[in-house]
Amino acid sequence: MSSGTTHGPVADDAVSGVVETVSEGASRAATPDFPAVVRTATGSVPSGSVLPKGARNWRERYARALRITDFVIIAGVVFGTQLGWLGFHTQVAMPVQAWPGITSYTALSCLIVLSWLLALAVADTRSDRVVGVGAAEYQRVFNSSVMLFGLIAIAAFLLQVEASRGYLLITLPAGVLLLLLGRYVWRVWLRNKRKKGEYSARVLLVGSESSVKHTANELRRSSGAGYVVAGACIPARRASDILDGSDIPVLGGVSSVESALTLTGADTVVITSTDELGPTRVKQISWTLEAGKQHLVLAPSITDIAGPRIHTRPVAGLPLMHVETPRFSPAQRFVKRMMDLFGSFFMLVVLSPALLLIALLVLFSSGGPVIYKQSRIGRHGREFRMWKFRSMIPNAEEKLQSLLDMQDHGNTVQFKMKNDPRITRVGRVLRKYSLDELPQLFNVLGGSMSLVGPRPPIQREVEQYDDHVHRRFLVKPGITGLWQVSGRSSLSWDDSVRLDLSYVENWSVMSDIVILFKTFKAALVPGDTTG
Repeated sequence: MSSGTTHGPVADDAVSGVVETVSEGASRAATPDFPAVVRTATGSVPSGSVLPKGARNWRERYARALRITDFVIIAGVVFGTQLGWLGFHTQVAMPVQAWPGITSYTALSCLIVLSWLLALAVADTRSDRVVGVGAAEYQRVFNSSVMLFGLIAIAAFLLQVEASRGYLLITLPAGVLLLLLGRYVWRVWLRNKRKKGEYSARVLLVGSESSVKHTANELRRSSGAGYVVAGACIPARRASDILDGSDIPVLGGVSSVESALTLTGADTVVITSTDELGPTRVKQISWTLEAGKQHLVLAPSITDIAGPRIHTRPVAGLPLMHVETPRFSPAQRFVKRMMDLFGSFFMLVVLSPALLLIALLVLFSSGGPVIYKQSRIGRHGREFRMWKFRSMIPNAEEKLQSLLDMQDHGNTVQFKMKNDPRITRVGRVLRKYSLDELPQLFNVLGGSMSLVGPRPPIQREVEQYDDHVHRRFLVKPGITGLWQVSGRSSLSWDDSVRLDLSYVENWSVMSDIVILFKTFKAALVPGDTTG
């Protein structure tokens, strides 16, 4: 495979030394990201910067699409509410003329639309750093919208503007709901694109070999975050075709960063470790990046720490990173308890016909009790009785010991079996759609569980816990949680613990809402059915 010439926007003299053809044994097959490999003075690099479709200026294009969608939603909600609530007379006069130029509801609607769009822009809700993954995007949309209407209410009170309360009370929740729905639809579209390597930041990893491998694996596990690894620069290592045990091309040492960026078309440099680089070299790398178009990311070795807990404080030019310890204030617990009370009560009322139907199916299909009660460990290590619809034969616990050696799912602590013979036919359907969990709404109503939280373990599992795992008992166990929307039975024990502890230490109202939404989606379109 000849690679003596560069292709695309990179000129032949972009990097000196692009002259030697890679031998057949040293070259690797072309891919959409790396069509060919050439040998340069700085090491082996892909020939040219042929970018995948959607790689150029994807941030601007995606932000523009969000901006248009936000405008359509906001204008539709505001003017739709005005027409629906106040009638089809678009120039309905305001009861009190207090603002210059605001003499009608149409003028007020125009002001609200423009102010709402400005609030979303000021809150940076369309930043590529928050779109596509996590709850930060939704949180910013929600917070900026509520703050805007709070300011409108204060201004109306101070200026004695007697606007229709119904007009404002309908506009805010309807607008926020549709904005969040619009962002979700775009997020689904974006994730589908990112699975194909499009609309993603092209990343050049710089650091030690072990840290580069670790970071690359984590980025590839979270493809929805939008990072495509384009190559790596590893200190004190000769360039070769690929990094050992991976398909990541090694582009030389840290002196090759600038040329590697040019040839790969990468727009993001991720420093995975600084032990062998030093602060001076890191600053030099940042100085070579094109402002606004290329980005520098420092990947600290600490993991599973959410953004709100991290604060930076510059001291004499030294950016100190503060990581707040988890705090569970009385106000936070009150908010979560109110969510649990109202949420569980509402769901019990709405789902009561389904609960009755499932109870009858369990009773007449296999006899025995309808509800299965099991001792579980909850907050602060207290034992409680968890309720579920019975999905197994009545003497299932007695047969567990004989099946331990046949476990083919789950992990070293939690027993799971893909085709567990103890599960009834009705129980298999209930488990597939998580309907067997519905009686736990009574546990939530009673206060022993929460709608969202860590998985409630049984005593024999707790006996195998390491000391740090007991931190999951800082909060109430949940009907659903990160463990359920991130793989359930397919997760290893370490991953299950990591997700539970991550939830405990980084809890927020918005994260609970996102998890509940994902749970509802997973129940409608189930994947793994062993849970």
